[in-house]
Amino acid sequence: MNVQQTPEPPIEASQKLPADRMALLFTVMLVTAAGNTAMQSVMPAIGTRLGVADFWVSLAYSWSALLWMICAPRWARMSDRRGRKALMNLGLLGFISSFALCGLTLIAGLHGYLSALATMLIFALFRSLYGGLGSAGPPAVQAYVAARTSRAERTQALSMISSSFGLGTVIGPALAPLIILPYLGLPSPFFVFAAFGLLVLVTLKLRLPDDTPSYAARGRLVSEPMSSGSAGEVYDPQEHEAESEPAVPETARLSWRDARLRPWLIAGLVGGHANAMILGLVGFMLLDRLDLRATPELAAGPTGLVLMAGAFATLLAQWGLIPYLKMGPRTSTLWGMALAASGCTMVAFSESLNAITLGFAIASLGFGLFRPGFTAGSSLAVTRAEQGQVAGIVASVNGAAYIIAPAIGVWLYNIAPLESFAIIIGLCVFVLVWGRKALQADEVLVRPN
Repeated sequence: MNVQQTPEPPIEASQKLPADRMALLFTVMLVTAAGNTAMQSVMPAIGTRLGVADFWVSLAYSWSALLWMICAPRWARMSDRRGRKALMNLGLLGFISSFALCGLTLIAGLHGYLSALATMLIFALFRSLYGGLGSAGPPAVQAYVAARTSRAERTQALSMISSSFGLGTVIGPALAPLIILPYLGLPSPFFVFAAFGLLVLVTLKLRLPDDTPSYAARGRLVSEPMSSGSAGEVYDPQEHEAESEPAVPETARLSWRDARLRPWLIAGLVGGHANAMILGLVGFMLLDRLDLRATPELAAGPTGLVLMAGAFATLLAQWGLIPYLKMGPRTSTLWGMALAASGCTMVAFSESLNAITLGFAIASLGFGLFRPGFTAGSSLAVTRAEQGQVAGIVASVNGAAYIIAPAIGVWLYNIAPLESFAIIIGLCVFVLVWGRKALQADEVLVRPN
């Protein structure tokens, strides 16, 4: 059901965020991305060492992804009322606690204090902290950026924030083999990135101004958890040193079925499943094609190399191609899917590490164009008053792709390797063909509402 659009408050045609503030928001996303890709570098080897089947290792992420899909829109709506900074803090706390507890669980399992089954079940439980609480961070960052940039600048600003994930996926695999410490062993990256997260949390609290919400929290009792005032206290923005967002009318709840959003959400969900499937199976594929099942600890290096190549390609897309070619959301999404399909085809038929790395880099270049295109298209499809809600929906769609797709991808790969890649390629082709008709033209999206 469509909601009636309300006029956006005036905003300068070229308004941008200050560079220091953009850098801090970039770092918030960077650390979580680096931690997650470092985890992906070592988890295939940890699962093999524990004697756990590949499918169950991948499935251990699913509960967290389901919670992410459910919770992200709720946190986004809360950020409209409580402020973006508070929700960024909560997201970082979820990341830190999840990584520290998951690392302790894996150490216990690898040293024989827990059975393999108990290790994976407890790992999945603690991983859910990231899905449940960590999901508060990305939509808050996206909404913060979208509310403070003009429509003409928003695609590049959101592309820059998205590229933090690309840089994170370079740093994570690069550091993972180097930070495997004595006694801690393969789970070492969990603790190192939890420490990085704590440092970023402290910096965020000290350097980012508190943002005064312009929505429901203003002028009413603030007694819920994570509020900026005490229970029963009336929140008065004049009593706080805070930065206010431009005043905008309170809007009705944004529906996933909104006709403005529906094409972008379908593209994001289908393309996201393709991305999640190849990311989920690439580590296990390398164990097989490089004949490393008997020595899984040696797989961290090659896996990190492939993921790094993909991450550099993602950065090339988001830091180079999108701003240099001034690609709009539709153009970025469609070209991304074409390149992703080509790269996945190459990976499917490659046997050597060099060929796999090149194919994965081409696929990642495509996904690096696709993701900011889908994100910016969704943001530009609605008004600035709805940015918090659309950020939560986008984060939810991204999480939904990781509920079952990685596990299904690994399961299909173990049964029929080429068929698993055929499905990934088919998903990319679907978005490419369907998106040409359904996605709104770039020149229409950037017009003021």
